[in-house]
Formats: sequence, C-alpha cells, structure tokens
Amino acid sequence: MMANSPADVLIELEEAVATCPLDRCARILSGIMQLLTGNRDRSQELLAGVVDGVLLRLTGRVEPSALVQLSNTLAELTVAPPETLRRLASHDDPDVACPLLLKSQALTAADLATIAAACGERHQRAIAARTSIKSEVAEALIKRGGPICLVLINNPGTQFSEAAYAGLIAMSEQDGEIMKALALRPGTPDLVIRKLLSVSPGKTAPAKPTASAVAPAQATAPARPKPPSAAAYASARPEIVALSRVGKLNDSTVNRFAIRGETANLFTALSVLSGAPIEIVEHVMIDDDCEGLVMACRASRLNWATTLAILSNRGGARLSFAERERAQHMFETLLLSTSQWTVRWGEIAASASTSVQGHRGAKMGVNR
Repeated sequence: MMANSPADVLIELEEAVATCPLDRCARILSGIMQLLTGNRDRSQELLAGVVDGVLLRLTGRVEPSALVQLSNTLAELTVAPPETLRRLASHDDPDVACPLLLKSQALTAADLATIAAACGERHQRAIAARTSIKSEVAEALIKRGGPICLVLINNPGTQFSEAAYAGLIAMSEQDGEIMKALALRPGTPDLVIRKLLSVSPGKTAPAKPTASAVAPAQATAPARPKPPSAAAYASARPEIVALSRVGKLNDSTVNRFAIRGETANLFTALSVLSGAPIEIVEHVMIDDDCEGLVMACRASRLNWATTLAILSNRGGARLSFAERERAQHMFETLLLSTSQWTVRWGEIAASASTSVQGHRGAKMGVNR
C-alpha cells in the first residue's frame, strides 16, 4: 500500500478538523506539537509545510490557552509553519503573540516590521526586547514614537539605520531623555552626537522680540554652574586618577560626565588629562570666549564630539552656529604640542596668582 502524500494527508486532516469536537481538536493540536518538537533530526521544512494548513484551521477552533501553549512551542523552533507563525505573532492577545515576537528566529525582519507598524504596546515591547533587531524593524517601531524608542536605544542588539537616527534626532527636540540615551549609547556615530548636541530639547518657536521684552529675555539666559566645592573635588579625584591609570579616562567617559552634568568629575578629568590646574579649568569653563576651553580639550587629546559636548553642556547661553563653526575650526587646526605647551604656560601663570585677574592673565596665553 502506497503512503499518502502530504496533500492527501492535509485533505483528510482538514475534513476531520471541520467536524471533530473541540476537545478532540485540542488533542490533535497537542499531538502535532509533540511531533514538531520530537523530530528535530528530520526535515523541519517539510514537516512545517505539511502541518501549516492544519494548524491554521485548528487555531480557530481551540481555547486561547491552547494558542498560548502553541505559541510558546513554535517560539523555540528555528523552522516553523510560516502562516501559522505570522497569524499567532500578530494575534490581538499579547499572551499569544509575545512569546513569538520576543524569541522566534523563524519570523523574518519583514514580518516583524509589518507587525510593529500596527501592534499594541505589549507587542512593541516584546519586539524591542529581542536579542537582535534589524534596522527596518527599529524604523517601524520608531515611527510609532513614545517610550518604545528608549527601549530600543537601551537594547545593545538594536541596529539603527540613517533613517532611524534621523527619526530619533527629530524626537529629541521634544524629549530630552531620548537625546540623553542616544548620546550615551555606545557606538552612536560622532555625526549623530553632533546633531543631537545642536538640538534644543523641548524648544518652541521664539516670539517676536519687542523693546520691552529684550532685557527680560537676556536676563533669563541660563546661568553658568557654580564650580564644585573642595569636598566634591576631593571625592572625584581618586576615581578620575584611577581611570586615567588604566586607560579608561577617554572620550566616552568624559562625554558622559559632560552630558550628565557631573561637574566635579568633568573638571577633574580635564585637569588630569591636560595637566592644567583645576583653577584654570574652572576659568575656561565659565569664560564667554570658548578658545581656552577648546585649547584644554585639545591638550587633553579629546576628540571634537566630546569637546562639543563639553561646550554645549557647560551652562550659559547656547553656542550659535557661527560660534560652533569657529570652535571646530580652531580645534581642528590646533597642534597638540602647541595646546599642551600653552596649557603648561597657563599653569605657570596660575601659580603666580590665584586671583581672578591672575586667571585673566593666564587666559591671554592661549592665543596662538
């Protein structure tokens, strides 16, 4: 007797499913799950193709708890019935869909992107928690907006395309948390960080200036932060020196100090890296002319992205576009040796006088 072909088996099973009681359907479903998990050494592609049509019909005639069990089973397979997989992954019930969205390697990036574009919040979070997220999936979730963007940024397995970065930068205008998370994320390109730092979070369209409004507007410019106390420096210095000794006092570390507003750590780091006394660092951080600070950053061997982060997060009026361009040109044309020599000259001047006027004199030495 010849064995039935997969097509014949499918027809017979479809007829049986159409007429059998619900409890029998559940038993059939359980048997197929055992077949799938108990024959991993056989051709899973053929097995998946044979049972896909049957599973689709069974899923419409069983209790939700059975669908949850089926979803958890399929989530562990590298090859699974494709149509059944997509139906369950896009199911309205998160308990059914989320195991697949979180774990299934059989779902394609296109499947996940399609589901991400229309699913609920729990579905989104399951996708965003996957160990690896393709850029097209990330783009689909970013378009949904909201807290899911932070989940994606904090997931080291997320791949971001240029379009995804552009979407996040646009959102950072209204959400400072997105700006901070993306700037602190390891691997964020320098160009993206530069664009982030040129954005003002939550900014609104400026009102037309009037004669009576000019003075108040100037008066409300953010004030420079006060220098840290001696106790704060004493607390920060051992850790900064230790980081320097093991080679971890680098751009990434200093960038985080600047963005997080860790003033004592930042000032101490610049002092240790550049060789300038802390008084000089304090002075260049509050000076309206950014040349001295750019010089100190260059002498510290920091890159431009980190320098821009320090310039943009030191308080006071934000740098204009022209000021940023001038600062970058200065940074890129300064020789490291010149910067380090000038910082050393400033240290000598500072040792002669610690008064404000003395600091002003030291500042004059940074002119090239």
